[in-house]
Formats: sequence, structure tokens, C-alpha cells
Amino acid sequence: MPHDGWHSHVHPHPHHHRHQSPTRRFVLAAATFLPFGGASAQSADAAQRIADQASRFLASLDDGQRRKVSIAFDAPNRLDWHYIPRSRAGLTLGEMTPVQAEAARSLFATVLNEQGLSLLDGVRLVEGVLREQQGSFRDPDRYYVSIFGTPGRFPWGWRFEGHHLSLNVALPAAANIAVTPFFVGAHPATVREGPHKGFRLLGASEDLAREIMTGLSESQQRIALIANRSFGDIVASPQREQDLGQPRGLQLGAMDGAARQRVEALMDRFLGTLAPDLVTAQKRRVMEQGVDQFRFAWAGSLQRGEGYYFRVHGPVTLIEYDNTQNSANHIHSVWRDLAADFGNDPLGDHYRRQLHR
Repeated sequence: MPHDGWHSHVHPHPHHHRHQSPTRRFVLAAATFLPFGGASAQSADAAQRIADQASRFLASLDDGQRRKVSIAFDAPNRLDWHYIPRSRAGLTLGEMTPVQAEAARSLFATVLNEQGLSLLDGVRLVEGVLREQQGSFRDPDRYYVSIFGTPGRFPWGWRFEGHHLSLNVALPAAANIAVTPFFVGAHPATVREGPHKGFRLLGASEDLAREIMTGLSESQQRIALIANRSFGDIVASPQREQDLGQPRGLQLGAMDGAARQRVEALMDRFLGTLAPDLVTAQKRRVMEQGVDQFRFAWAGSLQRGEGYYFRVHGPVTLIEYDNTQNSANHIHSVWRDLAADFGNDPLGDHYRRQLHR
């Protein structure tokens, strides 16, 4: 994906990066003051677009399907995300007619651009490869759509999830649109036989990360390398966010322009999957955190074919990528917002409580 110049959006305060990173508690508290919906008029348009298509999707279903897909916004299920192959609440693509499945895809297209839609297609394609290798319990049609609450009545949201995929969209208010956690996995990471031989769903991200590491000086590589062995999975898997601790690795502010641009291009592989108006809002959120404070970290080997892990970690934005399992041919990757996942909005909740007193 072409790099489009993150610095044209918002310039951090020039003195912001002279200080050491504050404690995690302070960072998360401060992050609740960052808007994650972007300009309200723009976000209101996006919120309307998403709600309209969700309503069209629901209208395409019969009564039994609608009951199956509809879940209360405050149900614990909404926060119970995962990327393992398991049964889920909601309606699978396999239970939909072609017209209904197309309406669901149009819902996905309200928040994703073509690159993002291709990611969804790629996950299901690789699941089909696994089906050929392992049997029918791998099913490219066993991906579930869930609608939480009522489209257009805030708060509400939806999720598309199955093996190696979890896209969580929440709209707590018209000006707030959250799209994380957004998990994408690939097994095999590189398809080694059959009609899709050579397909690497997440290969561009690996290639960029390797370019970042090999382009650093030896002293910078030592700072970026946070462990000699990969971790075997992403760290911020469901309910494990606290295991991350403080951001570690090499600060972007310590990199030269070329290395920094590569890290920003790597972030684009994740944030840049969104519809244009949502990309703008998410990039502004990154810039408001002070992008110089973000750190790039690597764990494990730099030899191809051996297990490795990398991440880009800012005050609240986190991108993780692990390729360790199945002889380093099985990727787990995730983009999270540690303050606004699932539409979490502590400041907005505080204001709403004040209004209702």
C-alpha cells in the first residue's frame, strides 16, 4: 500500500517527545481524551452509512435468521472475541442465501476498502486450503455475522468472526466508530501446494518488518530486539492485554526517515484497510498520541523459516504479528486500540452519567 504521508494530518507538540514515557496508567487515562471518531460531521455520515446497510442486511433475513443474528449490545458475548475455530453466536455465511451473503459483504464494505475486503476473502481462501488438507471441520462458510443492538440506535455494533478472523465494529455514538480488535490470521502463511501455491495473505507485512530490522544499525537492532525467541502467539490475545506492559523496542523518534517511513507503511497495512473516512480518523488518532513515541520491536530469529514476532506499540495503538507455529508457517496478527476497543469510551460514559444525574 502506498505511503501517503502521516505528517500531513496532525503535528504533535514539538516538546512532547523530550520526556520519558509516562506510566501505563497515566497513558491510558490520557488516551481516553483522544477522539476516535474523527470530525463529527464526517463520522455522522459514516455512522449513517453503516446503519443503513446493517438495516438492509437485517431486512434481507427471515424472522428465524434475524433472531439468530440479533444480540443485545450489552450482552457479554459482544466482548467475547476469539480467533480459534469454535461455534459462535450469530448467523454463518453458509446459512445465508447468495443475496443475503452479498448484503453482509456490503455491510463489511461500509468500514473496509478493497484491501480490507481482500483480507477477509484471503482468510476464507486459506481456510479452504486447510479444508483440503485437514477435512470438512475447516469451513470457509463458517464465519459468523452478529448484530449487537439496533442499527442507528446508539450504542450498537456488529462483528464478523470465525477461524483466524475477528472484526469488531462498535458505534457508541454517532461521532464514535470503533473497528478494533481486528484480528487476521493465516495458516498456512505461505501456501506450498495446489492451485494457490505461493499465496501469502500477510506476506507484505512480514517483508516490511524484515526491511525495518535489516535497515537498522547494529546498536538500534539490539534495542529493537526484545527477545531471542518469538512468543508463540500475539501477546494481547483475548483478555491478556495487561500482559503487554510498557511499550518496548526502538522508538520511531530515534529512527532515520527511511526506517520511520517503513514503520508507517507497516501500520498502513493494518489501519489502511479501512474506508477512506475511517482511515483519516484512525491516522489522526495515531498522530495525536505522538508517533515519535511509538516503538518497533522484534522477537526471535531473522532467518526466514524460523519463528519470529514483531509489533508496533504506541500509547494506546497496538499492532502485533507472530509467525511461530507449524514451523513458522502460521501467522496471528492483530490491531488493537487499548483504550477504545469495542467502542470503549470512558470519557463519553462519564459525560453521559453526568447528564443523567
